[in-house]
Amino acid sequence: MAEPKMAEPTGPLKGLKVFDLTRVLAGPTCVQMLADLGADVIKIEKPGSGDDTRAFAPPFVPGTKESAYFVGVNRNKRSVTLDIASKEGQEIALGLIAQCDILVENFKVGALAKYGLGYEQLHAKFPRLVYCSITGFGQTGPYAPRPGYDSLIQAMGGVMSLTGEPDGLPQKVGVPVADVFAGLYGCIGVLAALRHRDATGQGQQVDIGMLDTHVAWLANQGMNYLATGENPPRLGNQHPNIVPYQVFPTADGHVVLSVGNDPTFKRFCESFGLEHLLADERFATNAARVQNRQLVTDTLTPTMKSQTTAWWVERLEALKIGCGPINKLSEVFADPQVQARGAVVEMRHGAQGENTVKVIANPVRLSETPAEYRLPPPLLGQHTDEVLSGRLGLDAAALAALREKGVI
Repeated sequence: MAEPKMAEPTGPLKGLKVFDLTRVLAGPTCVQMLADLGADVIKIEKPGSGDDTRAFAPPFVPGTKESAYFVGVNRNKRSVTLDIASKEGQEIALGLIAQCDILVENFKVGALAKYGLGYEQLHAKFPRLVYCSITGFGQTGPYAPRPGYDSLIQAMGGVMSLTGEPDGLPQKVGVPVADVFAGLYGCIGVLAALRHRDATGQGQQVDIGMLDTHVAWLANQGMNYLATGENPPRLGNQHPNIVPYQVFPTADGHVVLSVGNDPTFKRFCESFGLEHLLADERFATNAARVQNRQLVTDTLTPTMKSQTTAWWVERLEALKIGCGPINKLSEVFADPQVQARGAVVEMRHGAQGENTVKVIANPVRLSETPAEYRLPPPLLGQHTDEVLSGRLGLDAAALAALREKGVI
């Protein structure tokens, strides 16, 4: 394996400094994206325990005492342990923030104000600071004080009502998409605010509510409701607006068939002995097929079950008809396309780089300034002395005194 890269950022956000007051998933996702693109991130963690996700285990990453959950969203960050509830901790925080361009936090609404770290307080001191707040329900509205959790937001945001079999229970998505989307929208907001700051000198607050972002990504289903006033039904693995665009059983498993338009459906029918369907008005157009969804499914199922998944994938790919197997994660990470795109990166880990960890790569591929993997996910407090001495000039005696008091 290649030697680890130098810690000096070289990406498009090089020179930007981030004060990271986030934990768990939404906030760390936002900050890791900034860090991968070159921002210099100081992650503030509670002395003794740190980010909650350090304890979200098993599984642990092999060869380490770190949870896989924490490692997944905390690379390219330096960990500083700091008790912001103490006066000394608040003074240190202000000293570090004074040198930063961006602050990202996901505390409950108003919680940081009691430490002198709320948006209005910091905006008055540091008017150029971009301050991103990620909460369950945003900074305003009747639900603003409530805590936000991924499954709760998936339920309240409507996606659970759309997910699952028609006669089954509502289902959440199998990964915490509400958290991840909030983090990504937060990153977009930060980048826009930086553009404004660079043009005007004015910082601002980026207010991200997980429920807001969840409603935003309801996409076509949200628009289907707005257009009709009717709640879209759960359709299992079928598409609300396109048929056939769904899972079908095969002779040895299942396959996803994605027929996106009428010419593709015609090609499918002509290739597999179903030409007679093209003369039937119930099959002739996508609109008709949507209206006759069950008939289309029942008609195509015997044909799809007549051959194996691999047989269908080979034939359909040759015809340029969308299809694919339903992969387990072991198959995903072994897939030649996933491997060719470098979806997994190995990084040295530990105080001396004595271990390696595998992380999922950043999917944003920039031709001139690619994402960087400078620093592995940090050990708790690994960079406290380095940052406080380098940025604030604290000497060994001062650091020892702070550590004795539990401030760091």
